[in-house]
Amino acid sequence: MAPYDATTNPQGGAAWQYLAANIRNKSDGSHALPDRWIQDMGDVQIGYVGAVTEHLPELVSPAGISSIEVTDIVTEVNNSADALKAEGADFVVLLIHEGAATTDYSSAVDPASDFGQVVNGVDANIDAIVSGHTHLAYNHSVPVPAWANEGRAVTERPVVSAGQYGTNLNKLVFSYDAATGHASAVTQAILPLETTPAYPADANTQAIVDRAVVRAEVLGAVELGKLGGAFYRGQSLDGSESRGAESTLGNLVAEVQRWATAPTNRGGTQIAFMNPGGLRADLVGNHASGYPGALTYRQAATLQPFANTLVNMRLTGAQIAALLEEQWQPEGAQRPFLRLGVSNAFKYTYDATRPAGSRIKTMWLDDKKLEATATYSVTVNSFLAAGGDNFTTLLAGTERRDTGQIDLAAMVDYLDAFARNAPLQVDYRQRAIGVRFPTDAPESYAPNSKVTFALTSWSMSGPTDRRDDQVSVSMGSRLLGTFDVDNTLDSDKFDEAGRVAIDVTVPPRVRGSQQELTIRGVTTGSTLEMPITVKLPGDPPDTTGKARVALWATARPKRVWVDKTRPRIKVRASSPDLDRVWGKVRVKAGGRTYASKLRHGKASLRLRAFGQVGRRKVCVEYLGNARTHQADTTTFVRVHRR
Repeated sequence: MAPYDATTNPQGGAAWQYLAANIRNKSDGSHALPDRWIQDMGDVQIGYVGAVTEHLPELVSPAGISSIEVTDIVTEVNNSADALKAEGADFVVLLIHEGAATTDYSSAVDPASDFGQVVNGVDANIDAIVSGHTHLAYNHSVPVPAWANEGRAVTERPVVSAGQYGTNLNKLVFSYDAATGHASAVTQAILPLETTPAYPADANTQAIVDRAVVRAEVLGAVELGKLGGAFYRGQSLDGSESRGAESTLGNLVAEVQRWATAPTNRGGTQIAFMNPGGLRADLVGNHASGYPGALTYRQAATLQPFANTLVNMRLTGAQIAALLEEQWQPEGAQRPFLRLGVSNAFKYTYDATRPAGSRIKTMWLDDKKLEATATYSVTVNSFLAAGGDNFTTLLAGTERRDTGQIDLAAMVDYLDAFARNAPLQVDYRQRAIGVRFPTDAPESYAPNSKVTFALTSWSMSGPTDRRDDQVSVSMGSRLLGTFDVDNTLDSDKFDEAGRVAIDVTVPPRVRGSQQELTIRGVTTGSTLEMPITVKLPGDPPDTTGKARVALWATARPKRVWVDKTRPRIKVRASSPDLDRVWGKVRVKAGGRTYASKLRHGKASLRLRAFGQVGRRKVCVEYLGNARTHQADTTTFVRVHRR
């Protein structure tokens, strides 16, 4: 930013000023950058005032702007424009990094939009507004508000943007009336630099660009591996990108970052999260002839162009829930909702209709519920780690360390490990599923009673993403029903596509009060376990305050030989009221009794070989403790003759 000087700065510096009227130092409230600048055009003095979007803290790493604050654009710009006029400026041009959402005139003047508030709010000292930020080319003439007109000869002012990447220029020509101090006329146009013969390329610059393009084509064409399908970002109903939708690409990048920092010397990461705004392109590979398709370095670099590093930290289960709550952005944020990509083995349920702070319901890692007070190793990129996109809970992470790994380098290494010898397959399983019970849902259900609830966010939204047409609902080995999935994409920016209305009947004969409904999608592989409490006939009212426990048991291996195979009984216990179930379990089989203790809600017991063929019953009991009720279940072992 240092200005050009033939002696002190001959190789750099701009011939203009970088301006930001609405950026101030937190320490003393002074302008962090110049707010205004006057260009001497001889008979006419042109004044410029600059401003940046008020959403800046959401768009850049907070660590990079910790010493400054963003203030109100209209107030600051009007004050700076008044100062420019007092300093002798004949014209004042507002240069602003904020823009209209579309190229339509109505978008530029919409009083409900951030940009429209600026266009309608700046005073008569502003003769033109040159905008950006939204990468659109538009060329509007907007009436100066009547309250700000002050007898101007030209009652409309240009509101323009040149698009993106230097392909256009906005040309504004003012005729100045020295007697009135105002413009007497103005013409405006968009000049397409690449297609207009009047603006030939600079030969020296073109030679540099040509050499860079040739070299980049060679480096970018290097094949990193093969894809078995397309990894897409989230999409809305109109086909535009939706940063509010879960995506196969977001989950892939999160898994890449978990894998890259899984070694103990890099943090031993268990869970990773990825911000959707960091995904700058879909990852589809070269698939003109179908899949598998080769993925090149250029495509991977286009996906993640920011060179963020991977930061590892420790978060408690409660902090992870708070982080997921922050996907619902604060009021006034540029986007109302941002769905984080999450790594493999982690999933959670939520209810978007509940108040802030209570939307996240249950979280699992490797099918174990996360405990609120337990600590987990989490990795995010450096943008998120600094609290970017309003995910400020990450600032409270402990044992923080920047691993120094670049996100793109981690992707290159992952593809070399998992896509070099066989195509990398797309994982269509949902990590975040909405679950909504009726407000009058009972705490427990009787046999033969109805259980109804709604699921949302069961479906990915990419154009070729696989989706379930139906899901099945089972209780143990019993299929209770199949239900249609509404895969209609949303027009808003929330993640609710894939809606399912569940209505099942509790079987008449149920053993044990704690049961589990398992919802499965055959096409995607998405699964969800929903615990429910069944009130059995004759059960006395529970006045103990103890938690009820659901108990499951499975026998392995499936093929058991008489007098030879020693089967293993795997026991799992959970409770909707506790993060973890502990205590003793007892197994009775073949006239013998075995005992073990639950560890993280699980136990494994090795039985002696059965001496008789046939279907052998195995009784499993959980003995309970001061906080939990007892529970029991049965399983069977099929013993075969050798």
